[in-house]
Amino acid sequence: MNAKAASNTELFKLNGTPTFRQAFPQAMQHVLAMLIGNITPPMLIASTLSLPAEEQIMLTQAAMIIGGITTLLQLYPVFGFGMGLPSVMGVAFAYMPILTMIGTQYGIAAIFGSQLVAGFVSIFIGMFMGKIRKFFPPIVSGTVVLSIGLSLYETAITYMGGGSASRGAGTFGSGQFWILALVTLAVTLTCSLFGKGYVKVSGMLIGICAGYILALFMGDVVDFSTLSSAGFFAVPVPFHFGLEFHPDAIFMMILMYVVQAVQTIGDVSSTTMGGFGRQATDQELGGAIKGQSICGMIGACIGGLPTDPYSQNVGLICTTKVVAKRVFLIVGLVMLAAGICPKFSALMATIPQPVLGGATVTVFAAITMSGIQLLGEQPLNYRNKMIVGIALAIGIGIDSVPEILQFAPQLVQNVLGSSLMVSFLIVFFLNIIVPEDNSPE
Repeated sequence: MNAKAASNTELFKLNGTPTFRQAFPQAMQHVLAMLIGNITPPMLIASTLSLPAEEQIMLTQAAMIIGGITTLLQLYPVFGFGMGLPSVMGVAFAYMPILTMIGTQYGIAAIFGSQLVAGFVSIFIGMFMGKIRKFFPPIVSGTVVLSIGLSLYETAITYMGGGSASRGAGTFGSGQFWILALVTLAVTLTCSLFGKGYVKVSGMLIGICAGYILALFMGDVVDFSTLSSAGFFAVPVPFHFGLEFHPDAIFMMILMYVVQAVQTIGDVSSTTMGGFGRQATDQELGGAIKGQSICGMIGACIGGLPTDPYSQNVGLICTTKVVAKRVFLIVGLVMLAAGICPKFSALMATIPQPVLGGATVTVFAAITMSGIQLLGEQPLNYRNKMIVGIALAIGIGIDSVPEILQFAPQLVQNVLGSSLMVSFLIVFFLNIIVPEDNSPE
């Protein structure tokens, strides 16, 4: 093996030493994959609560900072907080219904107050992971990952059609957006399936670049207005939004942290399975949850909303097999840089959503297949098939027809309005209640 070939393999080793030229493109793929998803929740919360523009900027920048801190802590654990494996963390969409409900009823200070308490409680989930992991076998974690993958398809298609904003403008699904999405998808697939070396593992980045260049020639598809108005340096002000504590808000947030802990188990399991070909250890799972929890507490103090592992980035790890810590160190540092330099973050945000949608379809597909792979670790006999099938059917069904909960209390609507939460609750309890069946498939 020559020196160049040996150097290339460093990307696929946890403690590998790829050059900056090798690592940076891989890192940027992950940054681009998570960027829009990371900054969108704080923007939606700010809009829902009618916060002033300067506070919306503070929430958005805090999202990048807390995402970078959490990513780095997972990579380099401190006192058992963190798992020592690559994981790109960012603000979680799954929390949106709960955050919106708490914010609408009590204000944004109640969001961060309940987040602070729930993050503390969640630390104990990580501490006792070795004892409670038996309640989360592959049939549970696999169903959660599969549910995540399936639920992300709507996001990808919405992006491909131009995003939610284009619906109000009457341009959703226009031919222009279809061309951008399909060209990006075609370039990404071509590089990933037929490319070699860097071209193969950088397929998503190349696809996004191709789509972005095409968008520049389409006229007004790329919006530079936010770039021109963004500043060069800004940091969040600690406790700017305050902290308020309401028992019902705290209860709902704790429940969400429990569900997100299960998702973290699924995402970490997918990472170790797809990137390392093995199961995650109790120490890794517990460390991941504890790291995520304490960063939730830090986020509550600086305006950063709750985080979780980004499933699209897990899928990217599974497809590229790039796991070198050096790559994800760059990811964390770039996120921090974006957090203190709004101009950089604004530039990334100019990438049209159809381009991101076309690129991330392949990633979401990989997540779904990771869930199926996890489910395959247990015999798919009649018992297990029915448990998984019922969990997915009811979870996705309620998500598709939310009106079925219109007469339920608001708390129930918020809890059961998420396909992920419904699927988790059903598969979790059925797996405990239904007697074990060791018969073959």
